Amino acid sequence: MTAIDPRDTDVADSPTAPAEAQDIAEAEDIANAKAEADEADDGGGSVLGRRYRALTLGIVSVVSLIAFEASAVNTAMPVAARALDGVELYAYAFSAYFTASLFAMALSGEWCDRRGPLAPLFAGIAAFGAGLVVSGSAQDMWTFVGGRAVQGVGGGLVIVALYVLVGRAYPQRLQPAVLASFSAAWVLPVIVGPLVAGTVTEQAGWRWVFLSIPVLILLPLAVMLPALRKVDRGEPSPAMNRRRILLALAVASGAGLLQYAGQDLVWISLIPAAAGLALLVPCVLRLLPKGTFRAARGLPSVVLLRGVAAGSFLGAESFVPLMLVTERGLSATAAGLSLTGGGLTWALGSYTQSRPRLEPYRERLMAAGMLLMALSIGMVPLALIDSVPAWLVAVAWVIGGYGMGLVISSGSVLLLKLSGPKEAGSNSASLQVSDALGNITLVGLSGVLFVGFGGGSVAAGHVGEGATAGTGHAGAFAAVYVAMAAVALVGAVLTTRLRPVAERS
Repeated sequence: MTAIDPRDTDVADSPTAPAEAQDIAEAEDIANAKAEADEADDGGGSVLGRRYRALTLGIVSVVSLIAFEASAVNTAMPVAARALDGVELYAYAFSAYFTASLFAMALSGEWCDRRGPLAPLFAGIAAFGAGLVVSGSAQDMWTFVGGRAVQGVGGGLVIVALYVLVGRAYPQRLQPAVLASFSAAWVLPVIVGPLVAGTVTEQAGWRWVFLSIPVLILLPLAVMLPALRKVDRGEPSPAMNRRRILLALAVASGAGLLQYAGQDLVWISLIPAAAGLALLVPCVLRLLPKGTFRAARGLPSVVLLRGVAAGSFLGAESFVPLMLVTERGLSATAAGLSLTGGGLTWALGSYTQSRPRLEPYRERLMAAGMLLMALSIGMVPLALIDSVPAWLVAVAWVIGGYGMGLVISSGSVLLLKLSGPKEAGSNSASLQVSDALGNITLVGLSGVLFVGFGGGSVAAGHVGEGATAGTGHAGAFAAVYVAMAAVALVGAVLTTRLRPVAERS
């Protein structure tokens, strides 16, 4: 026999039923409000409440370490390349990271769907640390580049796993705050990274910049490990999409072959170059939206522009510290600090484009951003003139960073706007592939230009204030900056293709 709630009969038979029903509803509302308050008190009300605090701090710490490593490497790289007598492979120490991460991102996405985010997260952190150890203990430049590739595998696994982790561990109302913390986590490392890395490089040696970071990884792991054990792994997918993984592997392999061919410009290099193109071109066409490489209006141009913007900026940025150290005699610390302002204005540009009143002008904002980037990159070679103060580079990077903030964040907004609900995931993955491919291609092109114009013979030696200034390779650096400024101008033209045909007035 089923028990009957006394309220059912009393309310139905009583002449005061409406009033009593209202009282009951009000009591339920109070109970619900109390439950929500209890949830907040219990740590469910914010990302830093008791329930999520450890996980949030751990995630932010991991992102901050990746950001610190990126800014520290920019500072220490000129010294490392010269110490290992490998300046001709300087660009590949950067592009190897992105080449490997491109494959790892595709693998991590499938791995997360199959097993949950924890396994790829821990595997990625382990690979990231192992790559740092390999680079820090390298005795030649090729080993150093190999360590950077291992780091790239780790970085690609980690970044995708973190996004999946946010989706699994946090309620939807808290996810925007957590994702916003990803960007905020870059601000402090951009400020202190060059200073710390430069000081360590000058006082203890460049190797300790790489060898000390793996120790720092242990702290965020210890903080968030208890919370990670409680994360829902979700329903496993029946099998990994091996086709997408193989396509990403082919793209990374093709890009690697092209980079290898570019480091020695002789006729025999045509063989790995042809093999690289044969792998790269058909696979990229399958990973990116149809019409991307002919700049079809709308979504394809958005994806293409992201790769152009990211690659042109990084292609120029990678050579800024090397130029300031070798041509202007700055210390590693001062050279690294010249990029700090760009990180801060990048955040400011991202904030600017988020203002609701600027939404109707998003395409114009992106055009302005690309023009600012072209101006910024074009200003840098002026610092090769002895009478021009070296701090002009820092001013230029403040301008360029603001432009990047306008373009990169706006590209993400436009992509979601132009994607259907069932296309947002695959299109977002295409955007990440475009970013990585742009970095690989244009950093590699910068390296080819640098070596082709004689920059590979920059001498090794002690790096310090006023040391080895003016090595006579100004033309090699100028070739890099002129080319990347031209690519940024092409990006400004691409912004005229962002609006779909149906939306044009």
